[in-house]
Amino acid sequence: MSRSKAYKSDVKAALHETATDLYEAGLIDKKTMRGFDESCLTPVAPLTPREIRALREREHVSQTVFANYLNVTPNLISKWERGEKKPSGPAAKLLSLVEKHGLTAVA
Repeated sequence: MSRSKAYKSDVKAALHETATDLYEAGLIDKKTMRGFDESCLTPVAPLTPREIRALREREHVSQTVFANYLNVTPNLISKWERGEKKPSGPAAKLLSLVEKHGLTAVA
């Protein structure tokens, strides 16, 4: 079973994998699959500017090094930490991974 996605539990991981197989076989539709995604996958919680900075400082790295790990610019890290911009999409997911598992999770 692939564990590249973050699931709420092992049971939900198995359920989602089964639903994915059914979707790929054409036995359930896209709308139903989206329902399984929402119910089984762990949502990405938004981080405040203070939490982003605390996360970077917890990892003992500069904004430049943190940016390199996340494949964004140091300027963007600075804007996140000042609250001028909010991370979204893949960047938010990467921050979530770093929060849970440290920088080694994205290295």
